[in-house]
Amino acid sequence: MSSVSAAPAIAPAITIGRPVGPGHPPMIVAELSANHLGRLDRAIAIVEVAAAAGCDAVKLQTFTPEAMTLDASRADFHIADGPWQGRSLWDLYDEAHTPLAWHAPLFARARELGLVVFSTPFDDAAIDALERLGAPAYKIASFELVDLALIARAAATNKPLIMSTGMAADAEVDEAVATAKANGTGGVILLHCVSGYPTRAEDTNLRRMDALLRHGIVGLSDHSPGAVVPIAAVARGACMIEKHLTLARADGGPDAAFSLEPAEMVEVVRACRMAWAALGDGSATRPASESSSRQFRRSLYAVADIAPGEPLTAANVRSIRPGHGLAPRELPAVLGKNAKVAIARGTPLAWELLA
Repeated sequence: MSSVSAAPAIAPAITIGRPVGPGHPPMIVAELSANHLGRLDRAIAIVEVAAAAGCDAVKLQTFTPEAMTLDASRADFHIADGPWQGRSLWDLYDEAHTPLAWHAPLFARARELGLVVFSTPFDDAAIDALERLGAPAYKIASFELVDLALIARAAATNKPLIMSTGMAADAEVDEAVATAKANGTGGVILLHCVSGYPTRAEDTNLRRMDALLRHGIVGLSDHSPGAVVPIAAVARGACMIEKHLTLARADGGPDAAFSLEPAEMVEVVRACRMAWAALGDGSATRPASESSSRQFRRSLYAVADIAPGEPLTAANVRSIRPGHGLAPRELPAVLGKNAKVAIARGTPLAWELLA
């Protein structure tokens, strides 16, 4: 009996506006988050930039401060370190939230531009509102991956769930996926994520994606600068790449430090699609671009004049370029044979020339 284990099954694609999964280009998602800076016109401008950059989708976050935390003075509700050091959770989420009244115009503009648009809900009311807007999927943020009731409620819509896995242990990922599947989800995409803001490339640990593949489709929610980490993730099988997008980091805002500017998003889209195209299908079929090069492979040539009846030797036959003669592997069979006719120096060898 063979000891070789069977290759893992390839996860079927999940439709979120278009198929997402193995065999399809990675879906590039622009995260709006707090980069609207409290202005609807700026939020719409970011949606337009996402479309111009070639992104496939744009994602919002749907919450109110009340859905996230308490307006309380206790130390528990204040941030002691990191990019938001010194702020209260309430003030941070009050600044960062995207008003529900903006969602309809943002959804409409994204759809006008051909973008898939969905959101991250943080409570049941957000899911209800997004259902009314026809959201095609739901994103579960890394910090909410342990909120099984929220996952169950989102899964009950029968829409696909995209779940980020920042900070999560294997058991927590398993529990979140099991909860989604038990409550009717339309499919699960797990995004490898490091909840560091920003994330250093050397901390992204993309090999972690291999462990997530046991659950099916895998992608990356990335907070590192530039395109390098997304390119590497696509090469490792990421089917979705999520990056924050802003008009300019210098404009500030809670998420500015780990957001891409428009030209950088253009490069992420271009580079990820090129990386995916470079993967190919793994077949042995050679590309058409090689066809003109085949003639310059090595083959067997007469490198000296050979008289009729003269034996072929290492002195008068060699493997050289171009490739119009016998294959180099035939050299042992050729040496010691005699020339049937005169063979001039520079003649490609053929069996009919040999006795």
